[in-house]
Amino acid sequence: MDIRKKITFTYVALSSFSTLLLCIIVFVLFQENNRYHFLKRLEDRAKIVASIHFQNDPEKIKYYKNLKKDGLEELIEEEEFVLKINSANSFDYNTNLNLPNEFYTNVLKTGEDYFEKDNKYYLGQVFTERSQRYIVIVGARDQKGPTTTIYIVKIMLFGGIGFIFLAFFLGRFLAKRVINPVARITKEVNRISASNLHNRLPEVKNSDEISDLTETFNDMLDRLETSFEIQANFINNASHELKTPITTIIAESEIMLLKERQVPEYIQSLENIYSQASKLGNLTESLLKLTQTGYDGKKQVLDIARIDELLMDVKSDLDKIYPDNRVSMKFNFAPNDSNLLLIPCNKPLLELAINNIVTNGVKYSDNNEVFVTLSANQEMIKIAINDIGIGIPPEDIPHLYEPFFRGKIATKYIGYGLGLPLASKIIRMHDGEIQVQSEQNKGTIVTIVFNKSKIKKNNIKNSNVES
Repeated sequence: MDIRKKITFTYVALSSFSTLLLCIIVFVLFQENNRYHFLKRLEDRAKIVASIHFQNDPEKIKYYKNLKKDGLEELIEEEEFVLKINSANSFDYNTNLNLPNEFYTNVLKTGEDYFEKDNKYYLGQVFTERSQRYIVIVGARDQKGPTTTIYIVKIMLFGGIGFIFLAFFLGRFLAKRVINPVARITKEVNRISASNLHNRLPEVKNSDEISDLTETFNDMLDRLETSFEIQANFINNASHELKTPITTIIAESEIMLLKERQVPEYIQSLENIYSQASKLGNLTESLLKLTQTGYDGKKQVLDIARIDELLMDVKSDLDKIYPDNRVSMKFNFAPNDSNLLLIPCNKPLLELAINNIVTNGVKYSDNNEVFVTLSANQEMIKIAINDIGIGIPPEDIPHLYEPFFRGKIATKYIGYGLGLPLASKIIRMHDGEIQVQSEQNKGTIVTIVFNKSKIKKNNIKNSNVES
């Protein structure tokens, strides 16, 4: 049974139980109300009977009899008895009355009592006239009571059946109202696969559980999309990023194998090979970690690095790859307090991301000047990479982070369209933001901002998860 039917039948069951309970309460109260009003009528009859009995004036007796006959509603099988009380426990007994002794005892003790037998009520009251006490007993059958009871039972029966049908339709409406948002989410999620992870669920502008569920799904899709893109691009990224150290190792080996050389030359060549192999190993390990990590980066082991030293390492790597590069590192706005430059990060990955961006600046500016500016304060660390290159057309900017995307004017340069998407993923994984401002044929400014409060908050959360 699906949830919609469960909600419907649960609503019907609860409504039926509530209706049954209400009907029982109404029935009991209705019965008590009928009994109360009928006994009140018997009390009025008893007072009139006592008044007729006590009057010596024939005119008054006639008046009370007319009042009883014409002024009050007729009672069915009405009986009247006046019993003289002789002592505390003695009275004139009437053999026509077949009532239990407890009834008389209660009347003598409390002054009033009633007894019900076969839907016929007997009310007894004590009256005093000239120091003489009497028991006045009035009996009558409550014919309207059962009739009205049957009537109200029919109303409750048919009304209850009607309400159950109504509850069924209301339950279906309620189930539909409750389940539809979830069904809509399910339908949208079923449309999303590995090939279209960029799709998102429509936002619900309500502060309720459905809105939270939608937001949670979208956050999950963000992480999945990042993870899928990283893993799907691993081979291409590896070939793109590892090409230089592999080429260097092969070239060094070929040169050394061409002829015999002096020991110092072998040592220098082996040192170069070892350096490139170490870099290759670190890069491979970092990329493997990247394929195992989602958007939140919870699986990453964070180091504490100085961002200025990291930038200098980037410059050192560039000098090896592009010896004639014109990259300038500007630390004029860097603070004197070195603690403000510290950032928790996966150093090889973050270095790789910045290296990709700076290398793009060098490549797409035809080795023109590239300025890397560092600034930091208590709130943030900002890196600005400014080149004087071909720029990016406005229509290409929204697609910059799509793997393999290359703008029209960038196609004349060798590349795979992977460097900037990979850099973007790494920076986002480090809770940073990347912003691109560009004007065609004038240059591009790429700004990387790390908000320290956000980094600190996420590090605390990650440490709690790990512990």
